[in-house]
Amino acid sequence: MRKKGRGRVSKQRHVSEGNISATEAAEALPVPVMPGWEKLRPRTLVDHAVEAIVARAARGLILPGDRIVEAEIARGLGISRVPVREALRLLESQGLVVNEAYKGIRLMPFTQSRLKQALEVRVALETTAARALVGGGGRRIALPAKLVGHVDAMEVTAARRDAYGCGSADTAFHRELCRLSGNEVLSAMWEQLARQITIVVGLSTLGKSMRELVAEHRALLSALASGDMQRIERELKVHILAQNEAVDFERLIEERRRARDVQAARVA
Repeated sequence: MRKKGRGRVSKQRHVSEGNISATEAAEALPVPVMPGWEKLRPRTLVDHAVEAIVARAARGLILPGDRIVEAEIARGLGISRVPVREALRLLESQGLVVNEAYKGIRLMPFTQSRLKQALEVRVALETTAARALVGGGGRRIALPAKLVGHVDAMEVTAARRDAYGCGSADTAFHRELCRLSGNEVLSAMWEQLARQITIVVGLSTLGKSMRELVAEHRALLSALASGDMQRIERELKVHILAQNEAVDFERLIEERRRARDVQAARVA
């Protein structure tokens, strides 16, 4: 007898591949959830491939400038090359990978100047989001539980020394801040930077304590709760722009690459 759980996974997989009827597809869709719960969306193989690539980049296993081979990723994940190809196209549209003639697909190189530009855009977007959240400012506000929860998640992953987990929780915190603004255009613009943020935060933990990142977010929560926009803007600049000033990413990446080459030579 087939287990119900296994049948459901199979049905969801077939939905993503377009191999079942419209009736079955409708039955496989997630049911409405109660208010206060976060809705889940069906995850495809493309989603899994994107997450795997970003996770390896955040952990420094794929470094900026490294070649990304479609066949190797597919083999490593145990899937066909089609979803990997789609994942790479999506990441290219978001500026995370580049496809160059005669060089193939590579993780987008990070330079201090490019990073500074991206972080300045983040400060502008998140300052606008914070202003919408606190209203007129000057009065204390009750912080949404989900915003606080993401910082708690950062603390847990930091204790585990999980760079990708910490980077993901960091990204989720700032995504929620933008969502709380109620400005859909702002959130859409911020999403274009989202996966770059995860990678940057993950790489920064190679040269910066994750506990420092958690402390910066606690300070930011305190500033948001105060409703003081000058303080909030100051904390956002310290937190976001400090990543560019406190960490020499180019040196960090080069050191990581040399260490990886040495390790690979020993194994060979």
